[in-house]
Parts: sequence; C-alpha cells; structure tokens
Amino acid sequence: MESVFIQNIKQKFGIIGYDYALHRALEKAIQVAPTDISVLVLGESGVGKEFIPKIIHQYSSRKHHAYIAVNCGAIPEGTIDSELFGHEKGSFTGATSMRKGYFEGTNGGTLFLDEVGELPLTTQVRLLRILESGEFIKVGSSKIQKTNIRIVAATNLNMIESVQKGKFREDLYYRLNTVQINVPPLRFRKNDIKFLFKKFSNDFAEKYHMPPVTLTEESLKYLKDYSWPGNIRQLKNLIEQISVVETKREISVEKFKEYIPENIPSISFSNHNGIETSFHDRERDFLYKILFDMKKNLNDLKNITFQLIKNNSNTRFIEENQQLMEKVFGKMIHNRDDSIFQLEDSSKSDEDLDYEEVEEDLSKNELSSFSLQKKEIEFIQKALKKSNGKRRKAAKELGISERTLYRKIKQYGL
Repeated sequence: MESVFIQNIKQKFGIIGYDYALHRALEKAIQVAPTDISVLVLGESGVGKEFIPKIIHQYSSRKHHAYIAVNCGAIPEGTIDSELFGHEKGSFTGATSMRKGYFEGTNGGTLFLDEVGELPLTTQVRLLRILESGEFIKVGSSKIQKTNIRIVAATNLNMIESVQKGKFREDLYYRLNTVQINVPPLRFRKNDIKFLFKKFSNDFAEKYHMPPVTLTEESLKYLKDYSWPGNIRQLKNLIEQISVVETKREISVEKFKEYIPENIPSISFSNHNGIETSFHDRERDFLYKILFDMKKNLNDLKNITFQLIKNNSNTRFIEENQQLMEKVFGKMIHNRDDSIFQLEDSSKSDEDLDYEEVEEDLSKNELSSFSLQKKEIEFIQKALKKSNGKRRKAAKELGISERTLYRKIKQYGL
C-alpha cells in the first residue's frame, strides 16, 4: 500500500500508476533530494524520466533557485559547448556578444541533462571537471569560473555498452551514476494501462470538448498484451488520435487493430500472487532460471569428476588424457610429485555462483532482446515481491545465495 506522501507526490506531478518499480523510483528520488549527489535516471524513451529530476529539485534545498532541463541530443555538436558553458564575444564566427551557458545560469539550482549519453567526448571531459570541482571555462576564454549546481542526468541508452564501445567516458559514467534510478517501461506496468488510459481520455475530452473514449474488456486486454515500444508517450498519442478521429466513444479491439496493426497479442498468465506477465516475459524468466541451474549443475558435475580423477592413482590415465581434461576443466597445475594436480576455477560454491555467468551465456546466444541488466533487476524484483521482501526466501526462489542476492540489491539500489 502506498504512503500518503507518495500519493501527494503523484498528485502534485500528475504521475499515474501503482506499479512497485514506479513507486520505488519515486521513493529513491525523495530520499536523495536533500543531498547534492549526482543522479542518473535510466529508462526507455517515453517512460516519463523527466518527472524524477523535477521531484528531486522540488524537495531539495535548491527549490527556490533555477531548474533547467537540457536535451543534449537536440543540440548540434558544434554548439553544445557554447550552450552548456557559455562563450566570449568573438570566440567563433557569429559570437557577437558574450553569452552565459546553462551551468552559469543555473548556479545554485538544478540542471537536468536529458539524453546525456549523446554528449560528445570533448564535452564529457568538461562535464567531468564540473562534477569534480565545480569549475568550467567558457568557450574562447582562459578564465576559470566556479558554479554550484546539482546535476541530474538521464538516458535511454545502455551506458555500459556505450562505455565499452568508447562512446562514453567510464569515469564520467561512474561519477554521474552515484545514485541510479530506474523508471520501468510500460510493458512491465500492464495493470497501470487502464488508469493511464482513463487519465488521458479525460484530459483530451476536456481539451477537445467531447465525451471521453472508453474501453471494452477485450480492448483493455489487447492494450495490455501490446509491447508499447514507445511507452507512455505512444499510449498518450494513440488516445489523442482516437479521441479526435473516432465518433464512437467505446473503442473495440477491431478499432485498435487499425491503429496498431503490428500488435500481436501474447498469451497471458497470472502467478499465484496475481501478477500478470506475458508469455514472452515468462519464457525469458524460465530460460534465465534454466541457464542458471544448468550452470550450477555443470560446475557440480565438473567438481565431482575432478575429485574422482584427483583421487585416482592411475597417473598414466591422467597423462594420456591431459589435453582433454584441460579443455574441460581449465589449466592444471601439477605438484612436485606429479601425482595430484589442482583445478583452476574448476567450480564455484553457491556463494560465488551468480547471474554474471548466466548473463554472459545469454549475451552470446542472444536469448533476450532486452538489456540483461534490466532483466536481472526485474527478476530480482519479482522474487522480492513474491517473498514479501524476505531476502532468504527470495534467494532460495532465485537459486542463489543470500549473500549474492544482498550484493545485487546493493548494486542496483533495490
């Protein structure tokens, strides 16, 4: 059950939904608001990431100072340094006067850098300096200036992948990612769709002076089964289009198929807690769990086989099959009498075995089109919710140790 404070936050900022992951994102935003630490908001395009920095600013000591939102992806690379840091008169063609940048103009307040993953590498170096020392230099100037701002960044990119490809500085990523807040996609908030539909339908009815559109049970199910690649923004645009174009106010499944014909409804299941998931979501969870169990069983089997070989006094067998055994077990190190060898990383205990190895297998085989990190977070969240927050029970459900689960919870800020 959500707190009265969360209810007030949602009402104040027009946030609709009761999803657990959404509430967790709001709670984290409120918790970090009084501090000055940097926040990185992650989420797909159209999920509503822009609400998080507004909440952080409103409930911080900076609320009486400026709040500026900048879309880094919408500013041309040649002018972005001037926009952010300002420039001196005559520093480049067209610079007819001195200009303050956003970092100077937001002094004392909060600067929201949306789509921060699109920043050029040269600009990233300048941004890192501000985060570390509060210092910056205008374009065309040699004078160091200071600014006192709170930075909240957001992106829909896979930042780990961008770092690995050299498109984003690793040091800047970790500096921005002091606290990470994840905003869930609409396909993971299926039960919120009816509330969002009603909200947008009423808004457009008031805007265009007509009765609101409504759903049948079948059409609601159709919307729940849709993947919503454009998330809430796509849903809002769809409702506005239907509100204006359609004369009938109750929208049938057939009518929705005209607007989103690419939709392929998936079979839905409900677990014993009443949490509805699509066939594909459930299939991925199942594959994830199978791979995890297979990895653990394979390590157990290798360990047992290794112990049998290790305790076998037939050194000739070992020598004749050494190449094969090294391929299976890894590098073998003989001791002085060459009768017993030890296996390097031949197996891992339950304490050490975690999702990282499974992630590698999933990545290699392309079993999931979603980010593995997001999938891991979702998987852990489901287990925690199913166990009512009891870590030991959740760890048992996931098939991992309680220590590994605690490390993952700490890593993702769950």
